[in-house]
Amino acid sequence: MASVLVSAQTMAVLTAASFFLLLSISQQARAVNYTFMRDAVHAPRLASYDYIIIGGGTAGCPLAATLSERSRVLLLERGGSPYEDGRVLSMLHFSDVLADTSASSPSQRFVSEDGVINSRPRVLGGGSCINAGFFTRAGAGYVRARGWDRREVLAAYRWVEDVVAFQPALGPWQAAVRRGLLETGVLPDNGFTYDHIPGTKVGGSIFDADGRRHTAADLLRYANPDGIDLFLRARVARILFRYKGSKPVARGVVYRDSQGNTHVAYLNRGAGNEVILSAGALGSPQQLMLSGIGPAAHLRSLGIDVVLDLPGVGQGMSDNPMNAIYVPSPSPVEVSLIQVVGITRFGSYIEGASGANWNSHPSGTQPPPTPRSFGMFAPQTGQLATVPPMQRTPEAIARAVEAMSQVPDAALRGGFILEKVLGPQSTGHLALRSLDPDDNPSVRFNYFAHPDDLRRCVAGISAIERVIRSRAFARFTYPNFAFPAVLNVTADFPVNTLFRRGGGGGDTRALEQFCRDTVMTIWHYHGGCHVGRVVDHDYKVLGVDALRVIDGSTFNASPGTNPQATVMMLGRYMGVKLLKERMMMEGPGRENP
Repeated sequence: MASVLVSAQTMAVLTAASFFLLLSISQQARAVNYTFMRDAVHAPRLASYDYIIIGGGTAGCPLAATLSERSRVLLLERGGSPYEDGRVLSMLHFSDVLADTSASSPSQRFVSEDGVINSRPRVLGGGSCINAGFFTRAGAGYVRARGWDRREVLAAYRWVEDVVAFQPALGPWQAAVRRGLLETGVLPDNGFTYDHIPGTKVGGSIFDADGRRHTAADLLRYANPDGIDLFLRARVARILFRYKGSKPVARGVVYRDSQGNTHVAYLNRGAGNEVILSAGALGSPQQLMLSGIGPAAHLRSLGIDVVLDLPGVGQGMSDNPMNAIYVPSPSPVEVSLIQVVGITRFGSYIEGASGANWNSHPSGTQPPPTPRSFGMFAPQTGQLATVPPMQRTPEAIARAVEAMSQVPDAALRGGFILEKVLGPQSTGHLALRSLDPDDNPSVRFNYFAHPDDLRRCVAGISAIERVIRSRAFARFTYPNFAFPAVLNVTADFPVNTLFRRGGGGGDTRALEQFCRDTVMTIWHYHGGCHVGRVVDHDYKVLGVDALRVIDGSTFNASPGTNPQATVMMLGRYMGVKLLKERMMMEGPGRENP
């Protein structure tokens, strides 16, 4: 009897503990046990589905979850699960993921032809697993310009926000940035909001109060387990086509698992069944080209059979340029990623990122027994490397880390205030380097090629100076603060591989040259499959049946101040729209899978 009582008490304690654990980590624990998620080595060699989605990223996860409500869906993700890697889900290890350059890393590093170091996701959940976590909706004008239904858009945002978005608690640095923006005229004070409206606001975050990341992969909790197969480490080789007259029609995909085995998935017969690309701004145009859709001359130069000459594929690539001012502080600075944003009326967004000596641990706790990390600007991530990309060997990175570890703590106590450009107006292009879908394509963004982008950067840097000089920010600046000296210190940070022209030493650089010299990415690149050039307004690939692209590659400008919320929304929004269309075609009689 006593043992039964003890067992009952133990069970009660365990049940209560489990309940509170579930509260603290939302749906993450359930997400680990998705019954429909398997490694691609366990996939059938031949199968058929209503929808085949290439890319389990920020758009692909909500899209697949939605379509599974009424259809048989195959979701193919080239990376692994975020629930397998504790670094992905922890804000404390944000830079560690970006620094991992192994073949199995959730982050795949690339360097644009502009010389700026960047990363693309290689993990279920996509960019939401490796970014800085800021969550904000697109502006009303952006929604109108794309012809989206406002009510359906709002419903889709809320569907996403119920799972992945949180209100952050501001520390002293972030609060000072907010007050400084308001003091210097970035008005009104919009408080906490997901909406994109001019003024100063606290935005949402996909990091909860415990610093745990919630990603697009969590949205698969909405999926019908009987309606979806999700295969990890599934590398799509090409899309298969048949022809209706002279028009190509997508009919399936060929993909390979991690052991090199080949698998084929076909679309079921019937109207409305489709292959959908959701592989992101690099992956979707790359996959179209590898499958024979793109600029014919480029494809033929690589020996690819041309299915359709579509010159717009890979064109219009953009990346919102970011420039940052390092502010040495006499006061301790908390670790934080992006929480506050000043949405100016001159087309620049002002944000802050901070770190107590850039150690990856919250203020008030002991640092982990690992080398210091400098967050978004760490040598480990490539954003603060002292050697060109081709020379960034593990040994070179180790030397850079060691050199930074010798810098006195007081010299590194501070934070960065960031400026990034709306749009942007500058565009570039993407091209294949090889026939290997795992290889990074060649991409050029042409940062600051358009004069409006440069003008906005200069205005943004000037706005940062006003914030730093504000009374609200006085706690975090030294007496006799000299902004030109700070510019020179920041300009000497080797944040990219561009050759630096202009003044050196103690000379103050012109703000335009400062913008060019210190440009970085904040991972908001987009384009390559623009609406009107590659897809229509329903995201159907022009000149092809049964093939769509639904992700950020279709954007000609970044929505809001961070695209991830809108990319997740788009997956849900288009999923609902496709289901409605399917119900109209099939009638109410079809049973769910």
